[in-house]
Amino acid sequence: MATKLYPTQGTTFFADSSRPVAHARADQLAIEEPLEIRLEYWADGQAYWKSISITMRTPGHDSELAAGFLFTEGIITEWNDIKQIRPCGPIVEGQNFQNIVRVKLHSSVSVKTATMDRNFYTTSSCGICGKTSIEALKINNPFGQNIKMLTSPSVTQNMLFCLPERMAAQQQLFKQTGGCHASALFDEQGTLLCLREDVGRHNALDKVLGWALMNNRLPLHRHVVLVSGRASFELMQKSSMGGIPFVAAVGAPSTLAVQMAEEFNMTLVGFLDHQRMTVYHDFGRIQAHQAPQPEDKGGRTTRHTGSPVNPAVEHPDRRWPRPST
Repeated sequence: MATKLYPTQGTTFFADSSRPVAHARADQLAIEEPLEIRLEYWADGQAYWKSISITMRTPGHDSELAAGFLFTEGIITEWNDIKQIRPCGPIVEGQNFQNIVRVKLHSSVSVKTATMDRNFYTTSSCGICGKTSIEALKINNPFGQNIKMLTSPSVTQNMLFCLPERMAAQQQLFKQTGGCHASALFDEQGTLLCLREDVGRHNALDKVLGWALMNNRLPLHRHVVLVSGRASFELMQKSSMGGIPFVAAVGAPSTLAVQMAEEFNMTLVGFLDHQRMTVYHDFGRIQAHQAPQPEDKGGRTTRHTGSPVNPAVEHPDRRWPRPST
């Protein structure tokens, strides 16, 4: 479903005295609307309905968002757990979408009601609130635990440097509004498999993972995910749930994101653009930068503390380009 934009008027002010002081023009905004996820599940031979999440999202691919959310929260483990998933509720006035998704699970699916009782409430900015402990992810994250011993994906620096441009070329909502995050899934050769946009960075990734879930592609052990903003804890959490060993971001990681990468041995790259990147953990999956492995241990233990991967780049700060002289 194509996402409609919200037309509005804006007045632009310029600092350059040679231009008009103000210029009124038509503008388009990314829509931000609440999405409620309602779940039908079975317990003790009876069917129950429960509203388990309200998230502020950009309409479009709502079923993927709901499925991805249920999966990354550990409520379902595979696509076959879902009997039916569909939008419902009144059509939003003047639009072609609804703000509720109803998900019916098969009666054979065992649901941990304590998980749902955490009172899921997410916003477009904060992600999954309240889940601040990496230890909690060790309980129900089989794909994430498998990442620790993976050598895949094996990628080249040149391939990584091409990913931001390939993602940007497909960010249609961002081109039109400047107000959407994106998550993009690539294979080892750098082929773009799925890209989703949303006002919430965690929603964009849930949509990608929902797409993978629906197409029976999980776990994504041989894939790279690129996110348009910073690498936050919730994005690392969702990536690990999907079995993604390699997370790259055009911005910086948070401290918890780095700790998450270390715990699950995920490769974490920040400040990625067409010519530079900073590797915060495990550059062994990047060809031409294979560090020697310890002789007394198995598995991948290579770590990096955040200095540039390209020694020819003098300026280590990836937030702004080096000024020309």
